[in-house]
Amino acid sequence: MTWAGIPNVRWFGTEGDYNVLVMDLLGRSLEDLFNFCSRKLSLKTVLMLADQMINRVEFVHSKSFLHRDIKPDKFLMGLGRLANQIYIIDFGLAKKYRDTSTHQHIPYRDNKNLTGTARYASMNTHLGIEQSRSDDLESLGYVLMYFLRGSLPWQGLKAGTKKQKYEKISEKKVSTSIEALCRGYPTEFASYFHYCRSLRFDDKPDYGYLKRLFRDLFIREGFQFDYVFDWMILKYQQSQIATPPTRAPGGAGPSSGLPPVVTNVERQSGNCIIIHFLNHCHIYVEKLSF
Repeated sequence: MTWAGIPNVRWFGTEGDYNVLVMDLLGRSLEDLFNFCSRKLSLKTVLMLADQMINRVEFVHSKSFLHRDIKPDKFLMGLGRLANQIYIIDFGLAKKYRDTSTHQHIPYRDNKNLTGTARYASMNTHLGIEQSRSDDLESLGYVLMYFLRGSLPWQGLKAGTKKQKYEKISEKKVSTSIEALCRGYPTEFASYFHYCRSLRFDDKPDYGYLKRLFRDLFIREGFQFDYVFDWMILKYQQSQIATPPTRAPGGAGPSSGLPPVVTNVERQSGNCIIIHFLNHCHIYVEKLSF
C-alpha cells in the first residue's frame, strides 16, 4: 500500500550479520536544502513546507504513532515527478501512543529522559514529561522558525557534558517567550505555538486549524501555491550561469523546467550505513548486535 509522503519499503530481511531495509530512493533533506539556500528560507517556501509537514505528522499520528524526533533531517524531498513532495523518514525513535483497536491513550508520566533532538524538543520533553501528539507539532514549529530565522536562540551554547548542554538549551528555551521567538514574523507562527502548548496530554490536535492558519496567511500574502521552492529557483539560476540557455527549434525555452536534484552517494551514522543507489532505492544496512 502506498501513502503520500511515506517511502515505500521494497524489501527487508537479514543478510549474514546485517539487518537490511530497502526503500525508495529520495532526494535531499530539508537540512541539506536549507544549507544550499545559505541557511534562510523565504516565507512562501516555509508556508508551502508547513502545509505538507503538518500533513505528514498528522498521518503518522493517525496510525497511532508519535515520531518523537521531528527535525529538518527527517524530511526529504522526492525525485523526478515527485520532486515537490515531502517525505517523512526515520522512525527509529517512534512510539505507539495509543492502542490501535481501542484508541486508549498511553498514561501520563514524568521523570523521563529526553528523547529526540534537544534543539527541536518541546518544552514538556525538556521537563521530562512523556511525549504526546502536541510535542511532535511543537517540534515542527521550531523547525519552521529555524528555517525563517536562520537559527534558534538556543543554538551554539557551550557546555562540558551533553546533560549540561541539554540543561542550558532547556533554560534558554524556557526564558525565550513565544513572542520573542516569533518577533518580526507573521503572528500566525506565535498562534501556532500557543495552540500546541495549550493542548492537554491526551488531546487530539486540530490539524486542520493549524493548516488553515498558514493557508490563510499564504493567501493574504498573495503567494501562489506553485510548488516552486527557494532551492529550485537557486538551482535554475545557477544552471543558467553555468550553461547559457539555447532554444531548440520547436523545443522549450529555459522556463521548461528545473535542473534535477543531485543526491548523496553514501552516508554513515553509528552502526547504520545508508547506501544511495541510482536504481531508485535506498538500502539501510545495520550490523546486528549480540
